Amino acid sequence: MAKTALLLRWITSQMYDFFSDTKTKPSRAMREAILDCPVGDEQKGEDPTTLALCERVAGLLGKEAAVFLPTGTMCNEIAVKVHTRHGDEIICEETSHLINFETGGPAALSGVMIRALSGKNGTFNASLLEDAIRPPSRYAPRTSLVCVEQTANMGGGTVWSLEQLNAVSDCARQAGVATHMDGARLLNASAATGVPASDYAAGYDSVWIDFSKGLGCPMGAVLAGSTEFVDQAWRLKQQLGGAMRQSGIIAAMCHFALDNNLARLVDDHTLAADLASHISAFTSVKQVLPVETNIVIFDLKANAPTAKDVVETLKSNGVHVGAFGPRRVRIVTHLDVDTDAGQHLLSTLGKYLSEEGAT
Repeated sequence: MAKTALLLRWITSQMYDFFSDTKTKPSRAMREAILDCPVGDEQKGEDPTTLALCERVAGLLGKEAAVFLPTGTMCNEIAVKVHTRHGDEIICEETSHLINFETGGPAALSGVMIRALSGKNGTFNASLLEDAIRPPSRYAPRTSLVCVEQTANMGGGTVWSLEQLNAVSDCARQAGVATHMDGARLLNASAATGVPASDYAAGYDSVWIDFSKGLGCPMGAVLAGSTEFVDQAWRLKQQLGGAMRQSGIIAAMCHFALDNNLARLVDDHTLAADLASHISAFTSVKQVLPVETNIVIFDLKANAPTAKDVVETLKSNGVHVGAFGPRRVRIVTHLDVDTDAGQHLLSTLGKYLSEEGAT
């Protein structure tokens, strides 16, 4: 009885969680996909479910090979380490995940500097990149890697156009600089535009996709590139923590996600666009960043409540969102929040940020 009461209390305390698409929980059907999957020792290349997933994702991304990793952050950090030497410099946009959410990993793990470009909504153009690539010099760090993030999370889920990505990769290639794509939400970009993920990734030496965001898995990411790149990535995977043994248990859920959760990403985008259109009309809102996928970021006016106040007020009303600055709020849609959740969010937010509530 005590356990039942605790479970019921936990269920009734659940919120509409718009903080991130990482908050998704595996469905029962996804969990059941584990039951009959064949498994083996991943480290020895004996897990057929994981091997099949790596081959599948490599094909999806147009690359020769791939390696299964627990997280997207590991994908980024391993890619940086493969592509660079200590003392090198890498280039990425100033709001990128690599700079802001990986605890200084490039410096700590790879001994590299970062040149942060001030782009537009998380993206930058080839002209800005060309100016940032250092000419060879015995006095300056060597520019060895350019990183892009598709979609650009803190830019509001901005989709890099294919033309922009190709121009950036062409510029890097002409300078002899490697390229890496943080593809945490690459499949959101493809769902929004219809452009295949392999086309977006074509000009990039390494790229990965995340299964723990819009695809609804509890963990897992796959990093892809050339066979040589993946061989080096596997060595670093071993160095940084080793293999996951019977990783097919996780990979089976990733297969389920690719089979069942790709097409529905468009539903998340539709909900995000609807939320943004209503939020932009609230009198306390200064601006809403352009919404192209599943992320809504908005700024509050100087005389409005702070982002922290908004977060706390929503939390007390059963909605979780994120504060990403004193007056910046982020909302992320995903498979665990539907239109009813969106209406509850708007109703609560409107009472607080409409003209009546913003006194």
